[in-house]
Amino acid sequence: MTYDIIIRNGTIVDGLGGEPYVGDVAVRDGVIAAVGDVNGSGAEREIDATGLLVTPGFVDLHTHYDGQAIWSERLTPSSAHGVTTVVMGNCGVGFAPCRKDDHEVLVDVMAGVEDIPGVVMTDGLPWTWETFPEYLDALDAGKRDIDVAAYLPHSPLRVYVMGQRGADREPATAEDLAKMRALAKEAMEAGALGFASSRLTIHKTESGSPIPSYEAAREEIEEIARGVVDAGGGLLQFVPDIPSGGYQPVLQTVFDVAEDVGLPVTFTLVVANAGDPTWPDAITMVEKANAAGGDITAQLLPRPIGLIIGLQLTANPFVLYP
Repeated sequence: MTYDIIIRNGTIVDGLGGEPYVGDVAVRDGVIAAVGDVNGSGAEREIDATGLLVTPGFVDLHTHYDGQAIWSERLTPSSAHGVTTVVMGNCGVGFAPCRKDDHEVLVDVMAGVEDIPGVVMTDGLPWTWETFPEYLDALDAGKRDIDVAAYLPHSPLRVYVMGQRGADREPATAEDLAKMRALAKEAMEAGALGFASSRLTIHKTESGSPIPSYEAAREEIEEIARGVVDAGGGLLQFVPDIPSGGYQPVLQTVFDVAEDVGLPVTFTLVVANAGDPTWPDAITMVEKANAAGGDITAQLLPRPIGLIIGLQLTANPFVLYP
């Protein structure tokens, strides 16, 4: 049998939980056609992977390529390190939905949260969309070296519905909530992975204000989540704050909403390498929620976070103070 590519003699880690083994991987028409021993078969191209690992592509669950995926064909550095799919819209920040008058607002949010220079986004984003489905269409129209998926981000949604009231973190009205629910349903039907939000204190705009979603009430989170359910379901992604004494105040609301509406939750569990640990509280909460029938998953970083601290950066001596 003839293949397009055969990767020979690599150490295969297939992700199914078994022990790694030495074998071959054959590809035809861009799809893996055989794994194991494919001796006796030929290929237009053969790659000797002796001494190397052969694995499925990694999925990077937490990225912020929302802008780069629009203006660049290469999502580096992820695509250079074995990642074949990235998930965007995390932390509830992104670029859709967005009205023309609010472009600078969302750039200010992303620049503050992710330290991406505002000028890069201002120059790089064509803003050929307004709604979230139109943003997905813009992604589909481009070419890139890896696949992408996106959550509906909370801060853009809030500003889109409420305007300056949303940016100023004012409470949403019943009319606002109804619009958010409808837009969440629309986004899910267009292909959103779910809905993402953040309550992390250090998530501030480049101007120094808390991001629009920071003080959103439980009713707002729940109504948007119900919009996700209206479209058939999806994920709730959340970045909690880490208050003194544990995670309970910030996570319990999201867990309760997930239980009420019947959606799974994935959240960022930050494990500090200094000071008193707070993560055991979160693990206990996850175990309790899942034992009661929930579907809660904590996302853990493979190593501690390193921060660059500066007066004009997200991490600065005053970030936790008004």
